[in-house]
Amino acid sequence: MEILKYSIGVKSLFLQLGSLLFSLACFIVISKSLGLSFSGLTILLAHAGLAAFLALVFKFDWWWVPIQFGFPLLAYFCFFQDIPPSIYLAIASLLVAIFWSTFRTQVPYYPSKSSLILPLVRLIQSDKEIKVIDIGSGMGGLAISLARELPFATVVGIEIAPLPWLISRIHAIAARSRAKFILGNFYNVNFREFDVVFCYLSPAAMPAVWDRVKSEMRNGSLFLSFEFIVPDVQPDISICIDNSDKYLYGWHIY
Repeated sequence: MEILKYSIGVKSLFLQLGSLLFSLACFIVISKSLGLSFSGLTILLAHAGLAAFLALVFKFDWWWVPIQFGFPLLAYFCFFQDIPPSIYLAIASLLVAIFWSTFRTQVPYYPSKSSLILPLVRLIQSDKEIKVIDIGSGMGGLAISLARELPFATVVGIEIAPLPWLISRIHAIAARSRAKFILGNFYNVNFREFDVVFCYLSPAAMPAVWDRVKSEMRNGSLFLSFEFIVPDVQPDISICIDNSDKYLYGWHIY
């Protein structure tokens, strides 16, 4: 289907517009044929439900389903509120600063679990100098914890969204941490420079990241991913976190 060629942001817009037009057309036909009338909220609910259903049909990641359903309802609610334009601008600016290019990278903000620290330290710990990078490091808590627990490791975090990156820098300064934080896209980082690459991204990003791992990481290095597995590639390491259905996965690079 043609829609599959576009970015996730454009696909979402297509789904919203398409479901709205289809819902309006159906209700107009029903209204004229049967002489029935429908409220605007009824049409809106049908539109929202159809958009959410299409997100499932086109196999969007699960979080797009509530977004597709909730967005038109939120827009409808806000339209009838006396909200100053400056509030909308402030909210939009904050969301851009936090999520930045999520629509393009398909990597939303996931805060790392503190229960990840001990398993990661056990896997990474070494008595020689190593370099570790957390790609998509968010607010920086994980990288700062690793830098504290791994005295022989140089720990780097890279984050594309400016506000989380700024918070991580401030956090590192306040904690007097050795962790370093870079503002930028991890796709521009050469993985060959690191002994361990860790990520907590999204299913959509894993194939491209794995291509980078295979082509750049050195023999003897380690690639780790929390929760999201590389499609069709059996991990060498699987550690259950918090006795839940979420795992820390690892692949040794040979």
